[in-house]
Amino acid sequence: MKRDDSLWKAILEDVFDDFLRFFFENAEELFDFSRPFEFLDKELEQLFPIDPDDFAPKYVDKLVKVFTKQGEEKWILVHVEVQGSTDKTFAQRMFQYFYRIFDRYQRPITAFAILTDGNKRFKPTHYEQSYLGTHLRYDFNLYKLLEQEEALLADSSNPFAMVALTALIALKKGKVTEKELLEQKVNLLKRLVGKGFQREKIEALMGFLKLYVRFGNSENDTKFDEAINQVLHKPKETMGLVEFVLERERRLGEKKGELRGEKRGLRKGIEKGIEKGIEKGIEAQRIAFVKTLLAETDFDDSKIAILASVDTDTVKKLRQANAS
Repeated sequence: MKRDDSLWKAILEDVFDDFLRFFFENAEELFDFSRPFEFLDKELEQLFPIDPDDFAPKYVDKLVKVFTKQGEEKWILVHVEVQGSTDKTFAQRMFQYFYRIFDRYQRPITAFAILTDGNKRFKPTHYEQSYLGTHLRYDFNLYKLLEQEEALLADSSNPFAMVALTALIALKKGKVTEKELLEQKVNLLKRLVGKGFQREKIEALMGFLKLYVRFGNSENDTKFDEAINQVLHKPKETMGLVEFVLERERRLGEKKGELRGEKRGLRKGIEKGIEKGIEKGIEAQRIAFVKTLLAETDFDDSKIAILASVDTDTVKKLRQANAS
């Protein structure tokens, strides 16, 4: 879950403009896309502090400051919750987020629940409470991934549709063979490149596809890497993958306070990643990749060695260093 949470948080930032266009047909009329988004993750953590002794499931949530086109400087808040399991208290938690956020900011809020679970009957759409003549109902936008049609998502020209399609493939992967799963991932990779998306979005989507949809057999990871090389006509260590990993490290660095004061955003992260790669060389990029995979995944040493193009001994030494 830790890895999946990290991937969802990152990809939502990478394609948030497409997220708004995906759910609002008149997004260009509603939102001022010339103004940068502000991701209020730290503020959200202050409203809902994490209890280190709490072993309950964690959730992916984003709070984003978005400027509207209303002639004056006005902004709203977009709350996004990604839920991957059945939870009877989910609707109540959505309402709790709403009233705490509204109490803090006093701004209009639109909320989205993205359900990535496999339970067809789990479809919370609102929270309702009534007592002695007092009635309350809170409705929020619901997107049930399991109900989406793969063909429609595949035909869409919106990058967020590719995110949804990737998550849908991951959700249904238990129903297909490893060979079929590999074919699905390769076909989706070809769609990403053929859609004409901006390069930085292709890189982000490719990284999400690579790490979110997991194979049971490490040999298929190698085959998928080969497919990436063939589709993108790039060297074995594809720059897109390196940039993706460096961007993840940059985000982790921000959380630790190592990069305070820097602006967030994938573009700047990629630029810094490229600069870092030039300065320290391909070997340093590989080591960085290994460290990120050790921190963000539960892959074994041999699988990490294949993905990072290093020997297994290197992975073992870095794993021991992290554990010490």
